[in-house]
Amino acid sequence: MAEPAAADVAAFAARLGRKLHAAGLAVTPERSARFARALQLHPPVDRAALYWDARLSFVASHADLAVFDGVFSAVFDGRLDPADARGQDEGLPPPQRPGPVARTDPGARTGGVSSSLVAALMGGEPVTGRDGREAALAAASPDERLAERELSELTPEELARLRALARRLALRPPMRRSRRVRRARRGPHVDVRATLRRSLRTGGDPVRLRRRRRIERPRRVVMLLDVSGSMEPYARMLATLLQGAVGGLHAEVFVFATRLTRVTRALGGPAPERAIAEAATAAPDWAGGTRIGEALRAFNDRHGRRGLARGAVVVILSDGWERDAPEVVGAEMERLRRLAHRIVWVNPRSGGRAFEPLAGGMAAALPYCDDLLPGHSLAALEAVADAITRT
Repeated sequence: MAEPAAADVAAFAARLGRKLHAAGLAVTPERSARFARALQLHPPVDRAALYWDARLSFVASHADLAVFDGVFSAVFDGRLDPADARGQDEGLPPPQRPGPVARTDPGARTGGVSSSLVAALMGGEPVTGRDGREAALAAASPDERLAERELSELTPEELARLRALARRLALRPPMRRSRRVRRARRGPHVDVRATLRRSLRTGGDPVRLRRRRRIERPRRVVMLLDVSGSMEPYARMLATLLQGAVGGLHAEVFVFATRLTRVTRALGGPAPERAIAEAATAAPDWAGGTRIGEALRAFNDRHGRRGLARGAVVVILSDGWERDAPEVVGAEMERLRRLAHRIVWVNPRSGGRAFEPLAGGMAAALPYCDDLLPGHSLAALEAVADAITRT
C-alpha cells in the first residue's frame, strides 16, 4: 500500500482523540501523537487493525476500555453520538470487533487508512494543506503549533510565549553507577561482613544473606552554546534551555563566538529574562564571529582535562560554521571524545529536509559525536532533553 501522508494521519489522529476526550476519556496531545506514529508505522488495512492501533495508543487502564469501545463503535459503526455517552458507561454498547471492512484499491486510501474509515471519522470534511506539516499543525492546539514553528520565524511576542513553554521541559540528569556500594534488600553482591554479623543471632548459621548494590549518582552535564552572528536567531531561545539545565541538571554552561566564556553563575539567577541578559553581557563577543576550534581548545585546556568533561555528557549547540581551519575542530573534538562519556551536537539548521553536514566545522566534528539533533523548534528541543537523559 502507499506511504501514508503525514497530513491525513495527523488530522485523523487528532479528530479521534478529540472525540474520545468529548466522551470523558483523559486523552492528551501526546496520546494523539502516539496514535499518529502508530498509523505511520503500522498502517491499518481493516477495522480490527485500526481498533488495536487506537486502543494501545489511547487506553491507559481497564476502566477506560468501556468508554473507548463505545466511542469507537459509535464512530465507525454509526451506533450513537459519542457526546451522549459522557459519564454513562452503562449506556454504551458492548465492545464489538467485527471482521475486516471491504478492501479498497490503493488509490482509494487516504493516509494509510481506508477511505470509509476516514469518512466515518472526518464527517466528510476534507483535509487540506500544501504539505503534511501544514495539516498537522492545523490539527494541533495553539501551543503545539507554536512548538513546531521554526525559532527564526517567530515574532518577539511568540518567542516570549515559547520561552515560557520551554521552562516546562523535563530535564533529568543522566545517571551513572558509582564505585561505592550500599546495603540493599536486593542486590547482585553479598555483603559478607553483614551476613556473618547477622548469623550470630542464629548460632552462626547464615539464614538470610545481606546484599549490596552500587550507588547511582547523577552524571555531570556540560553545555556549550554558539552565540555567533549565524546563531543569533536561535541563541536567546537556546539560552532558555541552558538556564533550565543549570537549575534542573546542575549543568556547567559556556558560550562562545570568538572566545569561550563561562556563564553558569549568570544563568543561575531566579529571573529568566534578567539571567539571559546577564549571560549576554558576560560574553562580549555575543553575535560576533565564529571560532569553534579555538573555543573547544580553550575548554579542553582550561576545564576539560582538569576533570570537568571527564565522564560527562557534553552538549554542543552550534550550526558548525567555522571561520578558521576545520582541522582544528576535528583535533579538539578528538581530545574531547577521549574525556566525555557522550557528545551530543545540536544543530538548529539540521531540521531542514535538504540539510547535509557540509559546513567545515560540522563535517570535522561529526565523526566524534554520538548524536546529531536539530534544535530549530521547541519540539526538537524535547528530543534534545531526552538525549541528555539517556545513559
